[in-house]
This record gives sequence, C-alpha cells and structure tokens, in this order.
Amino acid sequence: MTTITFTLLFTQVLCVFGGKILVFPLDGSHWVNMRGIIEVLHAKGHQITVVRAPDSWYIAEKSPFYTSVNLPGQDEFKHHFEVFVSQHLQMKLQGNPESLLHFWNNFQQDLMVINQLSVFHAKHCDAIVQMFENETLMQYFHGAKYDTVLTDPGIGGGTMLARRLQVPLIYNVRWHLQGEAHSLIAPSPLAYTPFIATLFTDKMTFIQRVYNVLAYTLGTLTISHITEHYYKSVVKRYFGADADYSTFFLDADIWLVRNDFVFEFPRPTMPNVIYMGGFQCKPPEQLSADLEEFVQSSGDHGIVVMTLGTLVGSLPRVLVEEIAAAFSQLPQKVIWRYLGEKPANLGNNTLLVKWLPQNNLLGHPKTRVFVSHGGTNSVQEAIYHGVPIVGLPLFFDQPANLNRIRAKGGAVNVDIATLDRRVFGAALMTVLHNSSYRENMQRLSRLHRDQPIKPMDQAVFWIEYVIRHKGAVHLKAKSIQMSWLVYHSLDIVAALLLAVLLGISTSFFVLKSIQRVLFGGKKTKQE
Repeated sequence: MTTITFTLLFTQVLCVFGGKILVFPLDGSHWVNMRGIIEVLHAKGHQITVVRAPDSWYIAEKSPFYTSVNLPGQDEFKHHFEVFVSQHLQMKLQGNPESLLHFWNNFQQDLMVINQLSVFHAKHCDAIVQMFENETLMQYFHGAKYDTVLTDPGIGGGTMLARRLQVPLIYNVRWHLQGEAHSLIAPSPLAYTPFIATLFTDKMTFIQRVYNVLAYTLGTLTISHITEHYYKSVVKRYFGADADYSTFFLDADIWLVRNDFVFEFPRPTMPNVIYMGGFQCKPPEQLSADLEEFVQSSGDHGIVVMTLGTLVGSLPRVLVEEIAAAFSQLPQKVIWRYLGEKPANLGNNTLLVKWLPQNNLLGHPKTRVFVSHGGTNSVQEAIYHGVPIVGLPLFFDQPANLNRIRAKGGAVNVDIATLDRRVFGAALMTVLHNSSYRENMQRLSRLHRDQPIKPMDQAVFWIEYVIRHKGAVHLKAKSIQMSWLVYHSLDIVAALLLAVLLGISTSFFVLKSIQRVLFGGKKTKQE
C-alpha cells in the first residue's frame, strides 16, 4: 500500500513540475555539456525538444532523451571548424616566434578567425530567417506551448525564438555572441578584470592595465563587427525598428554560467547569474578490462593522459613526431587520443586510442598528468579530479583557460608554435616531478567540491524555478535595458558639467555687469 501511495505521489509531482523545454544548442563541444543537462532534465520528467541542423556534427536526430526538430537549410558547423583548425595550425607553425613573420602570421590568424566566424554567423542568420518564414514549423513551435527556451547564446537563434514565442529564456553560457558572459551582464572593472585575450591575472601593473583597456576596446569592436551586421538586420526585420539590438540578446531570465570562482578571478556578479562550473563532472567509473590492465602495468610511475578535446583528433605530422618522441622518454605509460596516422617513432609506453573515457581516467589514482588543449570541460574535469595539466592551447578561450590554471599553480603551458621534444619533455618533467602542481590542483579540487549544492543540481533547480514562476523578471537588473551612455551615467556627467559651465558663465556675466555699473559710472563722473 505504501509503495502504491508513493508511486501515485511521485507521478503527481512529475505531472506538476514536468515542463516542456525547447533547447536551441550550439554544436560541437558546447553540445556535450548541454546534453548532460538534457539527460538530467529528462530523468526528472521534463519533455525536451531539441532544435538542430540537418547536418549536425554531434547533435543526434534520434535520442531517448529528447525529440528533435530540424531547422531548414544546412549549418556546415563541422566543415567550418575543420577548415579553421587546419588553416590555424599551419599558420601557427610558420616562422620563428620572435620574428616579424610570426607576428604577421598571428595577425593573419586573427583575420582568419574573424572571417570564419563571420561566415558562420551569416549562415546561422540565414537559417533563422528560413525558420521564421516556415509557417508550418512556427505553428508547431507556437502550438507546443513551451514553458521555457534553454539555449547556448554563442549563437542568436535561441534568443530570437524565445522572444518570438514569448516564453522565458535561460542561457547555458560561457561565451555569448556579443562577448564573454560576465563582461556583458555584470560590472567588470578593467582595473582587475582581465580581458580574456590578454592572458593577464587580476593583479595587473599600470602598463598591463593600459593594455587591458585597449584590448577590451578593440576586442569589443571586433566582436561587434563579426556579428552585429548579420543579427541586427534579422532583429529589425522580425521584431521591429524599435528593438534595441545592444540589449536584445542580454534579456535572459537566468544565466547558467559554465564557470565558478575556483577557476575564475573574483569579480562582481548579478542575481540572475548562476554558477555551475564543473556541472558535468562526476566520480569515475570502472575502466574497461583492457584499459585497466594497461593502466596497472604502469606500476608506481602512473600514467599520462593526452587529448585535445572532441573536436581536434589530429595534428600536423611534425608536431606528432615531436610529441611521440617526448612521450617515449618517460617511465610513465601514456594514453593518447589520436585519430591521425600512427607516428613512426611511437614509444612502447604509449597507447593510441580513437576515444578515451576522459572523466574515468582523470579520476583514476594512477593518473599523474593531463595533457590538454584547455577547453572549458577538460579544465573543469581536471580541477574536479585534482590532476595537474600540461597545456597545449590552440585557439579561442583555451589560452585564457590554461593561463588561469597556471596562475593558480596547477599547469605548465607550451606554445604549440615552439613545441619540440625538448620543450614538451621539459614541461612534462616539471609537472611530474614538482609536487606543488599536484598539490595546487588538489587544493582547487577540495574548494570546488565543498559546495552546499552540486553544480548540476543548481542548474536544474533554476531551470525548474523559471518553469514554476514563468520567468525570473524580479532578478533581472534594469542595466540590461540601458544604453552604454546611460549605464555609465555619462548623460548625468554631461548635464552636471553643463550646469557648472552655465553657472560659471552666469557668474562671470553678473560680475562683469556689476563691474561695468560700479567702475564704469565712476569713470564717467570724473570726466
């Protein structure tokens, strides 16, 4: 009887709290962590619909956790990314890092990134237009009566769709199409908030602060150049000329930020910013028998784990040979996720795999070092398991991510442009034999784990909070509705300066008039 009663109550709870959630994700590694949230939401009884491109790279059309809806047109995310990676690595390896050629190559890389991102966002905006013009698809969305839209604001389609459907909006965010999430929604004083491209810490010299301001200004203008032209026309077309583009994409009820202050430098925040850094992390599971046997064969030396993330499976041949040579000199065993051609000088201690269970390996007691590209997911898992890093940052936010771990004493980073067996081997030996790196990462792990609520539970609670209360308007500051001039009170400063100038001018005019009356009259009398 008790079991039946409990089952009925549980069913009622699901009926009450089970919401209809429309998910508009970004493909690639961003989808990996969005999928984790979807699986938990599904387990709690929510109905999930995922919007995807027909040619999605990672987002499967069929899943037991969600129903998918295909957008019109092609996204070509995979193609754009593969072209970008190939060109970026080729240019990165050209020339001496100290030479003008290398400086020119870096400049060309920046232009290439801008061009590739511009093309990507232009195609995404075309897909948005096709979606809005598809009456059958839009009727389906309206008829479904979703409780909320959950989106990755690295693209703008989810925000526009939520506004079109007039339902609450939730961001799963680290990067926003208009910039870094924190800098967009929360006060970010540049005196101690480093712009992501500078690789500074929160302790900057005067010269660094000057550079930080200039980099922030140039970076903001660059991001605006990449996205504004395309999205602004779509916003104007479907939401009217009065829609303020500068604030349009900031009006989310909740920002679930894939970050926390164990990893990030302290800075101001806002009430609708929820931190869920490491939400995808979990205790390790048992390795497969063959992998466990290889790990155990390392003895007391332990293992080194290397992967450059889900999106980069291979590297230029010259780099692969140098990495393999450095690994072959280690007493440790190495598990290396690599999809390219097997290097000729691969050591007997190195196991190449097409895929590896990263979380389970990082949580294994024999893991000594993690060689990583510095993606957000990888860095957070390294923190969770307390494993020091040898960083090989490639692009986007990876250098900044690894720089934060380096600043906290948990990583040694290697510029891939200078990588050879000597440089890479020295970095490995430093992290392997200097215990401070492991101790610092273990300290970060303890800080990360010491929370009253797990990050994933935190994320799910706030998604359900928005569903229960049909939004979280009371948590949204009016700052997102203000122009840059009003936000910084420059209109008030201008008004006060005008008042002071007017007062000074009036006083000067009055004094001049008095002088003219007093001294001008005396002069006339004497004459």
